[in-house]
Amino acid sequence: MSLQQIIFGVLSVISLVSALGVVLSKNPVTSVLCLIVTFFTIAGHYIMLNAQFLAVVHIIVYAGAIMVLFLFVIMLMNLNAEIEPQKRSWLKYAGAISGGALLVVLLAALREASVPSLKPESTDIGLIANLGKTLFSQYVVPFEVSSILFLSAMVGAVVIGKKED
Repeated sequence: MSLQQIIFGVLSVISLVSALGVVLSKNPVTSVLCLIVTFFTIAGHYIMLNAQFLAVVHIIVYAGAIMVLFLFVIMLMNLNAEIEPQKRSWLKYAGAISGGALLVVLLAALREASVPSLKPESTDIGLIANLGKTLFSQYVVPFEVSSILFLSAMVGAVVIGKKED
């Protein structure tokens, strides 16, 4: 067993355990923290695929911004179990049946799928240098148009924010 396979196995086990923690946790804050761990392990998988830029963007956008927003929203909400309405029992059964049907469909789809063999040599597909060369050679015009769009959105946000009623 190579070092890459060991790292992949460890990241996958941590990812699956923390994903189960998201779903099975009764406390919403614990669920969000498990989701952050899941995002970091997925970023580790991106690094193993030689996609460092995607891993960094994944951590910044998801684990950094969106999960902090989730935490603030959950902490600002008053989630008391006493005042939360109880779900009907038929709703739980309907959820279990639909989840089981989804599992059967996924297993049927995966049974027909084939996995290509992986080559152990390294590629330079996900490196930032190649991304920059492609972005600034083939996609210069869409990149500049999107920068103008973002600039106008920022100016509009400032104008709306300073607007006095």
